[in-house]
Amino acid sequence: MPLPVVAIVGRPNVGKSSLFNRLIKRKLAVIESSPGVTRDRNFSQCDWNGRTFYLVDTGGMVPGSKDEMERLILEQAQIAMDDADVILFVVDCQTGINDIDGRIARELRRAEKPVVLAVNKADNEQLELDASAFYSLGLSGIFPVSAINGRMTGDLLDEIVSKLPEAEEEVSDQKVIRIAVVGRPNVGKSSFVNRLAGENRLIVSAIPGTTRDSVDTPVTIDGKQYILVDTAGLRKRSKVKENIEYYTTLRTIRAIERCEVAVILLDANEGVNFQELKIIEEVGEARRGMVLAINKWDIFEKEPETADIYTKQIKEAMPTYDYLPSIFISALTGQRVTKVLELVDQVHTQYTRRIETAELNQFLEEIVARQTPAAVRGRWIKLMYMTQPETSPPLFVIFSNYPKLVQESYVRYITNQLRERFGFGGVPLMIKLKAAPKTKDSEK
Repeated sequence: MPLPVVAIVGRPNVGKSSLFNRLIKRKLAVIESSPGVTRDRNFSQCDWNGRTFYLVDTGGMVPGSKDEMERLILEQAQIAMDDADVILFVVDCQTGINDIDGRIARELRRAEKPVVLAVNKADNEQLELDASAFYSLGLSGIFPVSAINGRMTGDLLDEIVSKLPEAEEEVSDQKVIRIAVVGRPNVGKSSFVNRLAGENRLIVSAIPGTTRDSVDTPVTIDGKQYILVDTAGLRKRSKVKENIEYYTTLRTIRAIERCEVAVILLDANEGVNFQELKIIEEVGEARRGMVLAINKWDIFEKEPETADIYTKQIKEAMPTYDYLPSIFISALTGQRVTKVLELVDQVHTQYTRRIETAELNQFLEEIVARQTPAAVRGRWIKLMYMTQPETSPPLFVIFSNYPKLVQESYVRYITNQLRERFGFGGVPLMIKLKAAPKTKDSEK
């Protein structure tokens, strides 16, 4: 289940960014006393009492303004509210209620979303009492807080979490594979989905950024069912500045979270660059299966040796992701487009695969015999046994007498040997080291 979203809204200079930083417990948003500093939006995961959600900071809202920048910021904030599961409305206790607060409150009363009212800058007990004036905004329940010193922010988070949608267990339907189609703007994602769907279900345009939202497209091919999620193009976060595009980045990340396999489209004309690497990292961090599809290959179809050169470039550009399967396609002509799904099926099979414990322990014994872990500070490291408690994606747990001393290079060795023995192409693997039950060796 994708993480819920909480959007922070309010007029300029009420301390939204300060509160954002306080709640996520790090200084991510730029803080400045001048109104309108927050123009590019920030978002980050926030954890409280076992619940995790996205917290989105927005620029100061000025309804009815004729200033172009203020109109754009207002539009961005409204999009954030549309996407949010809970809206955190921030006002300024020290300056009191003004007309803009009233206009925003009227808009929020019409919205069919839970709203939490945070009266910021209530830095002492007297100001907390003054906060009661904000009941006149017509919103139920107010929370006087101080972003500067942290007063009452725990109570505020309790209220936010209480209004989040109930967490649901993800039920995996093995008959339907959910595929997120991701890539930077104008790489041909919508054309790819349309080609597979057999009709123009999605808008296709040469203008980068045409796709603004994630769109689910169910398709059945050769009797197999898939859900294709076409997403807005991902860019480096530092470059996401245009209104709407910031929020589509968050939507794309949430689409990745709820897929099982991501098809990452690359542009054959431009090769692999930093943007592609960041996209692959986003999918890798979400621990989803991956297939690389190099689109627009019809341009090079008469030069078969180019495929070998391109494949070599991909491996050199991202050596840590050399386990990803790749295919050269053309969404325009349809060349090898359906074969992408064959790779998706293969990756999904590996993604949901479980290796028996007896087989894993035999494997562990063999690779340790070939290369033992290096001793650290005179301590001999033993790897006792190995299990796979989870699939989708696979998680392997190895028990050791000194788990914290096992070097990262040796973990990479185990990962590489796992792939060599069992495959797992296109699938991120996670290895955890845990302390084995105490032995005489571990007690020394």
